[in-house]
Amino acid sequence: MSPLRRGGATVAAPSAETLREQAEALGAALESGGDQLDRAAVAEARRVVDKVHERSAIAGSHTVVALAGATGSGKSSLFNALAGADLAAIGARRPTTSAPTAAVWGEAAAGELLDWLRVSQRHSIAGGSGRAGPENGGSYAGGLDGSRAGGLDGLVLLDLPDFDSRERSHRTEAERVLALCDVFVWVTDPQKYADSRLHDDYVRALAGHAAVMVVVLNQADRLSPEALGRCRDDLARLFADDGVAGVTVLTTSTRTGAGVVELRQRLGNAVAGHQASRQRLAADLCARAVVLRRGVADSEVSLGQDADDRLVDALSRAAGLPVVLQAVEEDYRREATARSGWLFTRWGRHIRPDPLKRLRLGRSSSAGLTVDPSDVRAVLGRSSVPAPSPAARSAVRLAARELADRASEGLPVPWSEAVADAAEPDSARLDEALDRAVVGTPLRGRTPAWWRFMGVLQWVLGSAAVVGLLWLLVLAVVGWLQLPTIDTPRLGPLPWPTLLLVGGLLLGAVAAALARALGRAGARRHRRAVSRRLRDVIEGVASERLVAPVSAVLERHRRTRERLDAAARRP
Repeated sequence: MSPLRRGGATVAAPSAETLREQAEALGAALESGGDQLDRAAVAEARRVVDKVHERSAIAGSHTVVALAGATGSGKSSLFNALAGADLAAIGARRPTTSAPTAAVWGEAAAGELLDWLRVSQRHSIAGGSGRAGPENGGSYAGGLDGSRAGGLDGLVLLDLPDFDSRERSHRTEAERVLALCDVFVWVTDPQKYADSRLHDDYVRALAGHAAVMVVVLNQADRLSPEALGRCRDDLARLFADDGVAGVTVLTTSTRTGAGVVELRQRLGNAVAGHQASRQRLAADLCARAVVLRRGVADSEVSLGQDADDRLVDALSRAAGLPVVLQAVEEDYRREATARSGWLFTRWGRHIRPDPLKRLRLGRSSSAGLTVDPSDVRAVLGRSSVPAPSPAARSAVRLAARELADRASEGLPVPWSEAVADAAEPDSARLDEALDRAVVGTPLRGRTPAWWRFMGVLQWVLGSAAVVGLLWLLVLAVVGWLQLPTIDTPRLGPLPWPTLLLVGGLLLGAVAAALARALGRAGARRHRRAVSRRLRDVIEGVASERLVAPVSAVLERHRRTRERLDAAARRP
């Protein structure tokens, strides 16, 4: 319980270090929250953070107490009674107080603090001396009772303009100082204690500052003891309805002096603890953090780093993966035929277009493709894969929207909109990223061992057929020229030249057919391997271009929530 609420008991107040950490946490939350936090609440929170830094930088341990109340409540009379002299003007004409008046107890200079408060009317009360003096250029007061001043050393008491004054400038000034003071003393009277302006505009809005709040029912001499008791209980009930539970209402009368000593003791307790300023600042930080916390969810979805299959599938279609994989399969079969096909039909490979070269792909493979300097797209590292169709683009947008819907589940509307904006793909940049990912992916692998084996076998069989053919031609020429007959070796009934020619051709054709079958199977396997490789790089693009921005928004949301919770903690 605050020392303002009962006797001289003390309450744990935040240390200067804790207060600084809370202010830093709130400031960091404002930065990470960005445009997703309410602008008006952010502006108020920034003012509070600035106030904490400014007040913490002011030397001294003064406690600023503000007497606030409605017109005719007797604030100025109570101010004079506490000071022991007529420092504030009192009159029948309303409003009387147009600017704050300060009374400073003790020898310690409070000029820097009063300058920050922008209070020019100042009265210095030297504790124990019975003498008044100037307070850094302010006005003067004399003949004060030093015995009353000694227990209040460090108190800066402010008499504020009426917060319900018909003069707007007076109300504005009262509200400005109330935002800066350490302790509120709500001064009301039997006629206006239930005034809605007091309760709706001030007490309810500052309910979180109950630890630095004192309630005074002034002009108690106008009521009988019974009526005063009922009025005091009703005022306590109204404050409880405003959110300030357990408040003790002090009854005072400047005419009879009743209750003034008790009020002075309450203020003395606040000054003696040197905690009210930190309690007020901590309460301000907490109040601002609580308001901002309403715009942040209690948790957020964890997306991880990988994109889901639906998004990768949509991006794969947009990247032209079916066209690329078909070219990869054709290229494998083409290369397999060129390396292991029938030796006498391989020349046909050169009249068929290179499927990867046609798409300007495969330049990063081990086989490599030369780049024509006059080909602008090739020089820029772009492929000729067909642009995504409208259906493919729609599928990407739909998958991105589903990602945003999943990521924004449970988030407030501003954060959901931020997630949706982060997940919205930039078609031109996304297409370029996908194209570069495909171009930069090796589409050809190592040369299979069976290509080499079948290639050697085809050369052997082809050579045998050529040798047999040449042998037969030699025999034919010898017979035509009627030269001596050459003895031809045989394998059973068949001569070797015929066996070499026919066997080389037939076995070469069989080997070529086997190579084609192996090429088709190998092409399918290679297609699947390249498909996995391409999906991996496309998943990387999805993670970088879509998932990462969404995750960044969720991470900002998490940091904002944690920092607001840190700023809202109470000692």
